[in-house]
Amino acid sequence: MIGGYVELSEESLPLARAEAVSVAEALGGGESALTPLGPRLTPVEVPVLARWTELAGRLALARRCVLPLSKDGSATEDARREGGRKASAAFRRIGKPSGGGGDPGILDCGRAYKSAGGSIDLEHPARRFWLVNDPEGSDRLFEEVGSVDRSVTAARRMPMLPFRRPVTLPPKLGRAAANLARVRPGDRVLDPFLGTGALLAESGLLGARLYGIDRDATMVRGALQNLAHLTVGAEELVAGDAREVDFSRPDAKFEAIVTDPPYGRSSSTGGSPNAELVAEVVGRWTQRLEPGGRLLVIVPEGSASLDLLGVPRYRIPVRVHRSLTREFRLYERPNLRGSPR
Repeated sequence: MIGGYVELSEESLPLARAEAVSVAEALGGGESALTPLGPRLTPVEVPVLARWTELAGRLALARRCVLPLSKDGSATEDARREGGRKASAAFRRIGKPSGGGGDPGILDCGRAYKSAGGSIDLEHPARRFWLVNDPEGSDRLFEEVGSVDRSVTAARRMPMLPFRRPVTLPPKLGRAAANLARVRPGDRVLDPFLGTGALLAESGLLGARLYGIDRDATMVRGALQNLAHLTVGAEELVAGDAREVDFSRPDAKFEAIVTDPPYGRSSSTGGSPNAELVAEVVGRWTQRLEPGGRLLVIVPEGSASLDLLGVPRYRIPVRVHRSLTREFRLYERPNLRGSPR
């Protein structure tokens, strides 16, 4: 395994941390035993170097992935050694992505790098290095192996889509939800409260096969518009009551359910109380989860336990709007085949 760190963004550190670990698990790794280096940096590991680029490409609540250049070498020594490869480079400090001209550690690393034959290019470097202060107060040097392009996620915000509704989960939180559910290419993913298709879109962009249900046919048609706009296809979307309707193959099973049930006065529940509806729908469809399957459900903070698959692995409150906090809950069906999913 190759251990390194994910630099988290600051929207919701608990959710960002869980997302980073979950994506690492989806790629065959998981949490790393590397020394924690403050709340911004989460240690994870993946099987091979190329998976670090994949990890960065999946994340929404992070900025970059970095690997330590040595366990106990000084930053200056590491910079001098790497300068011998004679590539262009930029040096920055984690938490301060611009500037650095007055940072003694960055200046020392730059001088050491150039003394060994490397060059400094702050605009288009071949390599990017980051300094981090470790718990003992010494600078350590890391190399960036993956950058999170947050503009790509922002381009999927509701105002950019053809079918719009005022209450929709932001795409960065939708991607985090799909990542907590460890959605992998080829997984069959269900959203029984389809809405505008935001959660299925994020799962589809990760390579999943998509199934969705909404009681409002207008929402189903709108979700299809949004998926098409994002060049994502769906296996089957159905209009009807998720407590009763089914897909063309009623024996279909799923690796994951990722859903954001309706809530509040503006939501359409067909006259059923929200909690009762969610329990009935989610209870029905979790029976169709494969062994090792995951249920990610987003509910209002303080909602009663769903009592479906035991104690949730994650129960993370996230402020979605100024006066609204939702809980991201991840439940897991035991893997009866004995290997982790």
